[in-house]
Amino acid sequence: MDGYETSPRNANIASLTQLYNQVVLFGDSLFQLSCTPQDVFSFQAALQDFCMRRLDVINRGFSGYNTANALGVLPYLFPPPSTTTPKIDYILILLGANDACLPIPTNSQQIALDQYKQNLKAILTHPTIQAHSPKILLVNPPPLDEIRMLERDLEKGHGQASRNAAVSKTYSDAALAVASEVPGVVPIDLYGAVMRRAEQMTIGFSRSSLPLGSPGGERGGLEVLVPDGLHLGGEGYRVLFELVKPHIGPFDESREDYRLPDWKILNPGSLG
Repeated sequence: MDGYETSPRNANIASLTQLYNQVVLFGDSLFQLSCTPQDVFSFQAALQDFCMRRLDVINRGFSGYNTANALGVLPYLFPPPSTTTPKIDYILILLGANDACLPIPTNSQQIALDQYKQNLKAILTHPTIQAHSPKILLVNPPPLDEIRMLERDLEKGHGQASRNAAVSKTYSDAALAVASEVPGVVPIDLYGAVMRRAEQMTIGFSRSSLPLGSPGGERGGLEVLVPDGLHLGGEGYRVLFELVKPHIGPFDESREDYRLPDWKILNPGSLG
């Protein structure tokens, strides 16, 4: 940073010795894959751009994890804030897609619905997280496209469906219920938003029809939003970004909340 001076005119001088606080994405593959550009959109990149020079967006998504797995590793992931450890200002939690697996011989990820709710509440109230006093956004899993998932399951050799759209919805509903039970937690209804968008994208769709992605029905807009039946595509992640964005910030348009001073402060008199 050429030309930096330690002078009183720099109102943000103290911030030079401080770490960037964090926005943490904690969950399964739906967060792990959010850093990957899909259809020219990356959720994590979009969120980092939105928070640029104010907060660091940290990805702690673990493919295949259910809430029991997540609860087991949680104590090792987030040390308490200190002079050398960043504070978590926001944490987004997205878990449940794997808990909702069916109990079949070739898959052992399932967590019973009541246990899922208990695990989720334990994560939300865990001392490791509460030590940071973050704003918690609990995101429920998006809709499952069972039509596409069955095709993938058979290709993998499962011999039967590993997931069911109606069952998965009960886990998405349960996540919202848990959010309402823990004070201060912000519910993010990704399931509802993605399904509404999918219906809008489906020509001739009627609410009297079978739900999109259900056997005997059609994939419709889910083919774009959840292309492999389980994971979000770029447009699906765009829906998530628009849901999350209003809950981060607000940020100072004058840029005075930058963690390091704007270049115009370091170079007074410059027009830009």
